[in-house]
Amino acid sequence: MSPSKVAADAKRGYIVPVGGAEDKEGPAGILRRFLEVSGGKRARIAIVPTASSLADTGRRYERLFDSLGAADATALPWSERRETDREDWLKKLDEATGVFLTGGNQLRISTVLGGTPVAKAIRRANARGVAVGGTSAGAAILSEHMIAMGGEGPTPHAGMATLAPGLGLTNRVIIDQHFRQRDRLGRLLTALAYNPFAIGIGLDEDTAAFIDGNDRIEVVGAGAITIVDAGSLTHSSMAEAGMGEPICLTNIRVHVLTHGGSFNLHTREALAAQG
Repeated sequence: MSPSKVAADAKRGYIVPVGGAEDKEGPAGILRRFLEVSGGKRARIAIVPTASSLADTGRRYERLFDSLGAADATALPWSERRETDREDWLKKLDEATGVFLTGGNQLRISTVLGGTPVAKAIRRANARGVAVGGTSAGAAILSEHMIAMGGEGPTPHAGMATLAPGLGLTNRVIIDQHFRQRDRLGRLLTALAYNPFAIGIGLDEDTAAFIDGNDRIEVVGAGAITIVDAGSLTHSSMAEAGMGEPICLTNIRVHVLTHGGSFNLHTREALAAQG
C-alpha cells in the first residue's frame, strides 16, 4: 500500500513506531509525547488493539491515555474483516486526532485490516495531519513494506526475513522492533538486501521514532534506534545466495542514536543529541 497523497495546503501527521515494552507505569514519556503531537489535552485517541489476542488490551490503553489527560480515548477492537465497515467505529476513527495500534502479531493486523475501509481511513487521516503510532507489531505495520517474521542473529542470511505489505503510511523506511533485545540486526539487513531503497529503523524497547511531516526522525525513550542506510550499497549477494546462506553486503552505513538524536530521511544525515 502506498501513502495517501498529502494536500498542497496540509502536512502529514507524525508517524510514531515504538519498539515495544514502552514505559506505562512511570513517566510514560513516549505515550505522553504521542499525546502531545496528537493535540495534547484536546487529543482524541483511537486505539486499534487488533494485533493483540488479549481481550483487555484496548481497555488498558484507554485507561493509560485517559490518565495522561486525553480528551477522549476509545478502543476500536476490530477482530474480523466483516467488522471493518462498521460506521460507528469508522466515525470514531475519522474524528480522532491520534491513532495508536497496540502490540501483538502484525499479521493479525494485515490479515484483518489490510485493504479494508479501516486501513484506507488510517492512511487518509495521517495524510491530513493525524498522528499515527504503534508499538511492537503496531510499529512494524506502519510502513509500506513490513517484516512479518524472521530469525535472530547479527548476520543476514537468505530467507531470514519474510516481508508482507504494511499499512503504507510511508515507503521510506522498514521498521523492526524489540531490536537489541531480540538480536534482529541480521533480519533487518536481510530485508534491506532485497531492495535497498528504504532505510532500516531498528527500535529498542521503550524507544520510539517520532517521524514528522518533513521526514525527520527524533529519538524518544530509554534505549537506542539503529539506523541502517543502504543507499550507497555497492554489492549484495542476495540474488546468488541459497536459502539460509549468509549474505555479503558492502558499503552500508549504520548509526546508533539515543534520546534526542535525529535523522533526516531526505539528506540521510544523522545528528547526536545536543547538550
